[in-house]
Amino acid sequence: MSARKSTTGSKPASTKSRITSKQATRSKAAKHNGKVHTIGSYLVQRLQDYGVTDLFGIPGDFVLQFYGMLEESPIRVVGTTREDNAGYAADGYARVHGLGAVCVTYCVGGLSLCNSIAGAYAEKSPVIVISGAPGMSERATDPLLHHRVKDFHTQRDVFEKITVATALLDDPMTAFLEIDRCLEACVRFKRPVYLELPRDCVHKQAVIPHVPDDSQPVSDSNALRESLAEAKELIEASKKPVIIAGVEVHRFGLREEVLGFAEKFKIPMCATILGKSVVSESHPLYLGVYEGAMGRSEVQKYVEESDCVILLGTFMTDINLGIYTAHLDPGKCIYATSEKLRISYHHFHDVIFSDFVTALEKQKMKVVTRKIPDNVRPQQLEFKVKPAQPVTTKHLFESINQILTDETVVVTDVGDCLFGAVDLMINTHTKFLSPAYYTSMGFAIPASLGAQVANQNLRPIVLVGDGAFQMTCLELSTALKLGFNPIVIVLNNKGYTTERFLQEGPFNDIPDWKYHNITDLIGGGWGFEVSTEGDLEKAIKAALANKDSLSVINVHLKPTDVSPALTRLAEIGRASCRE
Repeated sequence: MSARKSTTGSKPASTKSRITSKQATRSKAAKHNGKVHTIGSYLVQRLQDYGVTDLFGIPGDFVLQFYGMLEESPIRVVGTTREDNAGYAADGYARVHGLGAVCVTYCVGGLSLCNSIAGAYAEKSPVIVISGAPGMSERATDPLLHHRVKDFHTQRDVFEKITVATALLDDPMTAFLEIDRCLEACVRFKRPVYLELPRDCVHKQAVIPHVPDDSQPVSDSNALRESLAEAKELIEASKKPVIIAGVEVHRFGLREEVLGFAEKFKIPMCATILGKSVVSESHPLYLGVYEGAMGRSEVQKYVEESDCVILLGTFMTDINLGIYTAHLDPGKCIYATSEKLRISYHHFHDVIFSDFVTALEKQKMKVVTRKIPDNVRPQQLEFKVKPAQPVTTKHLFESINQILTDETVVVTDVGDCLFGAVDLMINTHTKFLSPAYYTSMGFAIPASLGAQVANQNLRPIVLVGDGAFQMTCLELSTALKLGFNPIVIVLNNKGYTTERFLQEGPFNDIPDWKYHNITDLIGGGWGFEVSTEGDLEKAIKAALANKDSLSVINVHLKPTDVSPALTRLAEIGRASCRE
């Protein structure tokens, strides 16, 4: 093992408070009385009312006036190296903190955000996108202003496709209501929203006094009552019930309710890969990750033999379903999310997800206690180090499993680092972040920055392939600037390994960087190059001891050495391509 040490950055700033995704703090009318807000100042105030204490982005001329307001507010602005990284960081922040925000300039900034915000939309991560824009007076003669693409509304048209609500804040008669509408939609639907602020509207004052409307939607009482009655009937009639907990359990802050439901009726539970760590994986009722044929066969069999599958907050994506190798009979399922409620083949409308889950826990039912065989629950294997043995993917993840604590958060990119991480034991709530549905390469490093900004008591263990590292690695300079201490483990297998197993070709090859030397480039942190199990053990121990700065561990792996999950995925993919 070779190790490199450089100087560290400044000490971390104070830890910011966390808000839950179930309940954001709304403002009271008195907070706004006696002050005439401008559009810009009201937006800053409402961000604070919803608990946003940090915001990510890159400034530009069309948004500089609003940046000046942010600078004078309690909100900390975290500058990033690229706009798409700012989006990933805001996404990671939202997954830990409950709500995130990103602020950029017009088109060259906003359009650069599209991929990361599309991922946040797909995976239901609530991020507020704020973009500066040319002033309304500047648009009068239809000039060809810099950054413009086609029409002045082109950027907003694009974001309408990847957000749940958008607004142009160009009129003080409507802007305040529009801000409230979009922020409430972000919290309610757990998806990004887009606010466009022309630069000559930032300081426009309210025409009439405005008080936020804090009213909340409610379930239709009849639909809720009948859905609970039908769910109770299906559960009581079953002999083999099981719960599959998905990512919305976290997004809506329903972990305690789901755990209470499972424990009250002693119903075994598992998670999806996107929802991994929504419940503690050391819980006696926990089975493991269910992902069809991609997961452990024992878990797949146990779930698919069930005569009542209770899916709570679960996305039925191809990855969650093991590339559609899952076999779940809809007639035996209770499927509840924020978007739909289906019990067997009956659909219920106007039932709020949190209301259904909370009421389900309070039901009086007689439920059969189903035994969990020892081979179904996650197995703790004996861990040994053979110092001269080359590192394998299997051994790497076994090593990572040894260092996970209540103070670590695993942030993984896509590819084999994601599939290999499925079997990691995450013993605390929501300490595993991944783009397991949208699967965008480059997510992990900037998302880990956002996670640590949200909660500096967490130490990120960042799992990233060499291809994804090359996309967004320079955001480590921001982590260094903030004094953060992530441990970045690069799975260096010389290319796009997931694609190799689907279709081999020279297009899967990438340059072989000296990844551990990036600490010299950014001016701080420790770097380690690893080839053997002994090297890895020393590097991990040194990285854990380096609490004041970041560490990068460059782990050399054979291009053909992959996790069991990826092997199964490749087999499924090749079979589907032949059909």
